Amino acid sequence: MGDVLEPLERLAGVADELRAAREAVDAAQRHRALRRSGGAVAAEVSLHAAAASAALEGAAYDVEDVRGGAVTDPVVQGALRVARAVDGLRDQWPRAPRQVLARLHVLAARGAVPDADLGRPVDDLRVAPRLDALAALVVDGAGPPLLRAAVVHGELLALRPFAGPSGVVARAAARLTLVAGGFDVRGLLPVECGHLDRGPEYLGAANAFATGTPDGLRSWLRHCATATTLAAHRLTALADAVLDRA
Repeated sequence: MGDVLEPLERLAGVADELRAAREAVDAAQRHRALRRSGGAVAAEVSLHAAAASAALEGAAYDVEDVRGGAVTDPVVQGALRVARAVDGLRDQWPRAPRQVLARLHVLAARGAVPDADLGRPVDDLRVAPRLDALAALVVDGAGPPLLRAAVVHGELLALRPFAGPSGVVARAAARLTLVAGGFDVRGLLPVECGHLDRGPEYLGAANAFATGTPDGLRSWLRHCATATTLAAHRLTALADAVLDRA
C-alpha cells in the first residue's frame, strides 16, 4: 500500500503543505494550557469539531446552542456521539476498520435513518470492494498519517457507503487515522473546523478528489493540509480561551 501513497506525496506542492501543517501542529501542541488544563481543552475541541462536522453535513447551529443542549437535530446529536466515541475506538481502528466504520455510522445516523440501515453499507456493487481496499490501506498503515487520513477521508466522501450523514463518518475516520497514527495522539486537532472555515473549497476539492486525476488528488491533499494548519490555529485559540477562564 505504500506504493499507492508515495506518488501522492510527490504531487506538486503536497509535501510542502504537509510539512507546514506538521510544523503548525507541533507548535500548537506545545501550548501551556495542554499541560495545565488539557482535559478542558480536549472538551472544547470535541464540541467545536462535532458542531463543524454537523455543519458540513448541512446541520449548522451556533456552538453555544449546541453546548447548552438546545439543539436536537439528529445530525448534530450524531456528530456529538461520534466525537465522544473516537478515543475509545482508536485501538480498534487499525485492526478492524470495517467494523469501526459500521459503529461510527450507528452513532452518527441514529434518528436520521431507519434502524435497519444503521451500520450497513448501501446496496451498491461498487461499495464492498472499495471499502475492502480502504480497510487494507488503514491496516497497512503506510505513508504519513496526514496523507493517509486525507485519502481515507476523500475516499469515504466520494464513495458515501452509508445512508444519511455519511460525511460525519468520513470525517471521524480521518480523525481516527490521525489519532491512531500518532499525528494527533490526544485528539486535540479540530480539523473539521478547518474544513468548515474553507467550506466551498472543501466541497470543490472533495469533488476533485473523486475524479481520481492528479490535479484532483493534489487539490484535495493540499486542502486537507491547509485545513490541518487552520485546525492548529483553532487549537491555540481554544487553549487561550481555556486559560483566560481559569
